[in-house]
Amino acid sequence: MAGSKMSVQLAVVVVLSVLLTGATHAGPEMDPYKILGVTRSASQAEIKKVYKRLAKEWHPDKNKNPGAEDMFIKITKSYEILSSEDKRANYDRYGQTDDTQPYGNGRYGQHQDTFNFDESFYNFPFNSKTHRDFADSKYTLHFKQYVNDVVPDSSKRPYLIKITSDWCFSCIHIEPVWKEVVEEMETLGVGIGVVDVGNERRLANHLGAHRTPSILGVLNGKVTFFHYAVAKEHLRQFVEDLLPQRLVEWVTDKNDLHFLNSWHELNKPHVLLFDQVPVVPLLYKLTAFAYKDYLQFGYVDQGLSETANLQKQFNINTYAPTMLIFKESIDKPADIIQAKGMKKQIIDEFVSNNKFLLVPRLVNQKLFDELCPVKQFHRRRKYCVLLMTGDEESFSLGNQAFLSFASTNTREVVRFAYVYQRLQQPLCDTLMQNKDSARPPAQVLILERRNAAGKALFKPVTAWNGSEEDKQCLLEELERLQKDPSILVHDAMLPELNNEFASMFVIRWVYASYDYLSEVIDDILHNNWREMMPLLSLIFSALFILFGTVVIQAFSDSSEDKQTKPKAKDGTKAENGSPGNCSASSRPPKKNFVEVTELTDITYMSNLVKLRPGHINIVLVLTDASKNILLSKFAKEVYSFTGSLTLHFSFLNIDKHGEWMNTLLEYTQDAMQIGADEGDARNHEMYYTGYVLALNGHKKYLCLFKPVYTGEDLDSKSSEDEGGTSGGRSRSSSREDHPPRRSNRSRSLSTLQIHHKLDRLGLWMERLMEGTLPRYYIPTWPGLDKITPSK
Repeated sequence: MAGSKMSVQLAVVVVLSVLLTGATHAGPEMDPYKILGVTRSASQAEIKKVYKRLAKEWHPDKNKNPGAEDMFIKITKSYEILSSEDKRANYDRYGQTDDTQPYGNGRYGQHQDTFNFDESFYNFPFNSKTHRDFADSKYTLHFKQYVNDVVPDSSKRPYLIKITSDWCFSCIHIEPVWKEVVEEMETLGVGIGVVDVGNERRLANHLGAHRTPSILGVLNGKVTFFHYAVAKEHLRQFVEDLLPQRLVEWVTDKNDLHFLNSWHELNKPHVLLFDQVPVVPLLYKLTAFAYKDYLQFGYVDQGLSETANLQKQFNINTYAPTMLIFKESIDKPADIIQAKGMKKQIIDEFVSNNKFLLVPRLVNQKLFDELCPVKQFHRRRKYCVLLMTGDEESFSLGNQAFLSFASTNTREVVRFAYVYQRLQQPLCDTLMQNKDSARPPAQVLILERRNAAGKALFKPVTAWNGSEEDKQCLLEELERLQKDPSILVHDAMLPELNNEFASMFVIRWVYASYDYLSEVIDDILHNNWREMMPLLSLIFSALFILFGTVVIQAFSDSSEDKQTKPKAKDGTKAENGSPGNCSASSRPPKKNFVEVTELTDITYMSNLVKLRPGHINIVLVLTDASKNILLSKFAKEVYSFTGSLTLHFSFLNIDKHGEWMNTLLEYTQDAMQIGADEGDARNHEMYYTGYVLALNGHKKYLCLFKPVYTGEDLDSKSSEDEGGTSGGRSRSSSREDHPPRRSNRSRSLSTLQIHHKLDRLGLWMERLMEGTLPRYYIPTWPGLDKITPSK
């Protein structure tokens, strides 16, 4: 008995020891800080960085260690706790992973935590084979596949593409919705794609996707990002918004005739869908986009009272959607389909069998290639019966007769078409007979294309006016062709057809610009800055260049103004100092000509008396006889100074204003130096000819240039008044010593001598710019209202 009691006690002790040991080891083994290897004060950034490294290291797909899966579960659970502030605070205070379960519960805690986490963990895409096959295998896109297949195909249907990666835990939340949307969109004909950023970084950068998960749409090669919450309704609306807004026209009793009668202008069959849905079904919009180059689509809402006459006219069943196709006849549909729940395959087959009119007009090369394909095999020959006619009223009866004949055709190898001679002149000149006639009649021929280079065999049938004889002749030729294809005895190299709808390019460009602006505004509203960087960079670069140019120009202008206004000290010197400072700023010439105006009583006030401060007017004195010669020489000498904004150039006709010149020189303080040697009986006109005056209207002074006499008196050149007073006196005395020689030269000036009067003007202008010329001040400017009477 005692032994049995001892056995029971021993068993109890062993069980308790085992339980305590388990509980003791459970706590530290599941410590999230120890599992991740971080301290309790670690920041969220440090925890996230360590978690990514450990998760990559212990991932079961990459680590073949038997305990890798358990370790990976612990790492993920530890990060789940420490990444949440509430769970982390709860664990720090109570040692619990949540509000109810402690980490050290040896009986239930570890088992239940592991079970719950395993249940959620195995929903991760990277740990589920079904998810991996769904996301990566069937829809995975590569760069070459996207460029070569998706972009060209996006002109016929939109593509919905998801951007994801192996370590994208946010992708888990959108996966159920994505799968449901994909299953629906595929049945409607939308292309699906998945891009793994880890494997296709180049494609992700090409698309502009820089974060995961992202969803985008591709249409006509243009990428549009999805910015809203990932929900089935939002994604469906996103796909619908990708499509152009003018794909389907709403048709009622008011505009049905206008819609159906446009077949001739657009050269397309017209499709009408009757349904009771108040919005155009997405499947119908996708079909309209896929066949937008071949058919025109309209929608009739059977629930509207404005469509009652249409439904009655075509006997439409209100219990099922009905689709009608109209060709040349607007009263009777060429084909009809009616079914509940129309499938994409049925609609595609129905539409593709009615892509062309019974007798379409060849409006471009693409349509010609499809209607009259190049011969490939003997049994797949295609013949075109081509009517070359006109668009005038006189051809209408013949055109109607050709359409009537074509509507009775049952031969699959024969296609009927027509061209307007005025719009397809090169083709008609190659194929038609009677080219020389001013108005060639309509003609019918049978044609077979032999190669893509343009070679074709043909046979003219008859001149066509729509008579019964013409129809019979054409019928006989077709029967002969069926028996003997060699009747096509003529050959020719066909030119490429003109695109008659090329004028619609401007309209398409406007629509494309509108769509692009809408996309830009949408991106701005959703702050998609990374994708907007190229456009924003271009805009800001243009603004910077424009703004920089304006600022530089403004500062340049202001600096020029400052240069014209001397500083305080310099200004004092200029006003009170010696008269040897006559300066102006210079810049390179801006024009390839010199603008010289005549100084008259009209321009006198603006060009001299009221001249802006700092501005100087350079005035050339001349006569009627020397005007052309001196102005030409004057322009050459001063051209290099025309870049200055403070210099103005004028000329004074001494024949008209000789008295003004005398009065001006009399007013000067140094009049004796300037004109003492002139004498009472001098010829003013000839003596002053070639003088140049630098007139400062604001400060009332002048600088004087006296002409240089070249030719016989080279040793006594009297250039500008460079030598000051002494120079003036020496010249005066020189003239006094040789009065007959000076007088003789003044009276017999030749053309060559007049031309050489301004030889030293360039040097004088340089000294003027330097400010080293003497100034002659005057009390007031004399008037120029009097004209010297002609002698």
